[in-house]
Amino acid sequence: MFRVLVTEFMDENCLNRIQENFNLKYDLECLSNKKKLIDLIKDVDAIIVRNKTQLTKEILSNANKLKFVGRLGVGLDNIDTVYCNENDIHVQPATGMNADSVAEYVINSALTLLKNLTIVNAETQQEKWPRNKIFSRELKDKTMGLIGFGLIGKKVTKIARVFGTHVIAYDPYVDQNTAQEFNIKLETLDNIFSKSDVISLHIPLNKETKNLINKTAFNLMKKCPIIINSSRGGIINEDDLINAYIDKQISGFAIDVFMQEPVQSKFLDRINPSFNCILTPHTAGVTLESNIRVSEFITEILIKFFKSK
Repeated sequence: MFRVLVTEFMDENCLNRIQENFNLKYDLECLSNKKKLIDLIKDVDAIIVRNKTQLTKEILSNANKLKFVGRLGVGLDNIDTVYCNENDIHVQPATGMNADSVAEYVINSALTLLKNLTIVNAETQQEKWPRNKIFSRELKDKTMGLIGFGLIGKKVTKIARVFGTHVIAYDPYVDQNTAQEFNIKLETLDNIFSKSDVISLHIPLNKETKNLINKTAFNLMKKCPIIINSSRGGIINEDDLINAYIDKQISGFAIDVFMQEPVQSKFLDRINPSFNCILTPHTAGVTLESNIRVSEFITEILIKFFKSK
């Protein structure tokens, strides 16, 4: 019987289904115990992970039988895909299965930060009454700039339109036909920075995108926008982000992904309780519903993959 190792949380019904078809090892300790992961991966035919399990070349080179890597999510920066390709290991992300969750996170963050709700809530709970001190703004008629226009960007666009928001996007891989289909205007990256009231990131982390949002980028932001990052940590220079907020180059930020996770005190120590910001622990795409979707998707592909063997 094929052996399957699952190292991060997964829908219980799907775990049961995997156990019915395979020899299942469900072990969350692999996240913090590299030695144990190396030991367990030696004899498994498949492994299912989220974003915390680091499947580096060092780890993967210990796998003697591995043929399938299931990713309960989209990003693959924690998996050495080059090694997998060279060694006939199929890598399967759950493409699109958490897109609705992330899109809702983006819109919710934009509304919350435009209305300064984090500050208003904190002050009201402190028995202050900031009714005439802190003013809200509407999403209607604002310009939302999307950096990356894949599936999530398209879903964000559809929801934003309900609020009467203008959407512009930067994505060198998107053509005019797609732009016309979604009635958006493709802009240069500099124009996204200068024209947007809200900027949301939807791109992978690679050599081209690392520190893409830095001091130079913030200097181009003319409308004191809100910044939302639900894609990958490292795309925004975190020191430059805090400096930009303090210097009033941006009016708020929502960060779900960080350079190091869990987020480090070096970053948190610079956050003032009065900041108009939202910090979440890489959960934009994790809801009860999306967990079921990604788990079911990977389970189906896993079963079909090994049945074909």
